[in-house]
Amino acid sequence: MKNILNSLTAKNAREFTQRSQRVISLRALRFFLFAFLAVTFTSCNEKKEEETHEEEKSQTEVALTASQYKTIGIETGFIENRNLNKVIKANGYTTVPPQNSAEVSTLIGGTVKDIFVLEGTFVNKGKVLATIQNLEVIEMQEEYHSATANIEYLQLEYNRQKTLSDENVNPRKTFQEVKARLAAERARLQAAKNKLDALHVSTKGSTSLVPIVAPINGYVGKISIAKGAYAQTGVSLFEVVDNSQMHLDLNVYEKDLGSISVGQVIDFVLTNQSNKSIKGKIFGINKSFSNESKTVAVHAKIESADAKGLIPGMYVSANINITNATVPALPKDAVVRNADKYFVFVEEAEHQEKQTGKEENHEKEIHFKAIEVIPGTTDLGFTELKFVDEIAPNAKVVTEGAFYLLSAMKGGGEHEH
Repeated sequence: MKNILNSLTAKNAREFTQRSQRVISLRALRFFLFAFLAVTFTSCNEKKEEETHEEEKSQTEVALTASQYKTIGIETGFIENRNLNKVIKANGYTTVPPQNSAEVSTLIGGTVKDIFVLEGTFVNKGKVLATIQNLEVIEMQEEYHSATANIEYLQLEYNRQKTLSDENVNPRKTFQEVKARLAAERARLQAAKNKLDALHVSTKGSTSLVPIVAPINGYVGKISIAKGAYAQTGVSLFEVVDNSQMHLDLNVYEKDLGSISVGQVIDFVLTNQSNKSIKGKIFGINKSFSNESKTVAVHAKIESADAKGLIPGMYVSANINITNATVPALPKDAVVRNADKYFVFVEEAEHQEKQTGKEENHEKEIHFKAIEVIPGTTDLGFTELKFVDEIAPNAKVVTEGAFYLLSAMKGGGEHEH
């Protein structure tokens, strides 16, 4: 019996030992599997981080071979401290003073008889633009001639009655009546003359034609009448504009008013024309807001020589020069735009070698890095720059060919410059 118990005990012990070993082996397998997965996961993360870093790096860097560098014509320079004008940007339009623009109308209605000018014709003050016909003008001339004849008769009668009155031959009352009649006829004559003068009609002869004359020197603008039509009083028939005193009306925002003063020089270009820069000088600033946008009209004179070819109503973009300041600057072609940010390219000091072709032909590779900047004033071909991150003072910055580098950095896509 005792032997049987011992045999069973030994058997159980062996089975227990085997089960324990299997459990230990399973736990060890699980441990090693977990360790392997952890190492693999860490390696993948490191690889992803490395790939992400390389991708980010590729989005801000571009490389050229020496031959590409030469073919494109890359030029580099250094950041300079330049004396640039601080400016306020403003938009506006060309205009002329009120006294240099005229709307020509008639003081008396009538049928258009003739038109003597075309739109765009230059006319001098007093030039007859057209004639209208109105029979009332004949009556005005008859009234003038009648008053003239009456005055001649009454003047003789006045002289005779005055002599008789002085000698107490006739009653003084008769003399006073003649004197009053003479004064009335003189007033009627002057009134008739004033009417004819206002209509630019001669007091001599008799005519039914009323000339429409140019009130100023200038160019004929819009013509609003036609031959045979009826010209009404108070309605514009012609426009005449004198461009010799052309000036600008610029809209300046309230926040910039403190920096504006009379005498400041401005540079402007025609928005829809060439980029030729024209200079002017501020001569007046309005004292009230001109519209709901809270802008004030600033008036700038244009020199007569520069005003040639300009017509009222042209839209302009202007820079009002405020002060001079010494600021870090680069040629304006060094700054390129990508989306809503601005960049310059800095040549990196490290050069690598690139294998080209099947043979062991190695060519140097030149690397450039895009550096974000905030552009400021542009003047005399240079742009003020503020760097988002600091760069070395002696950094070589690309001044020619920056937009080619931007295109290459974007994978050959479109670029903005």
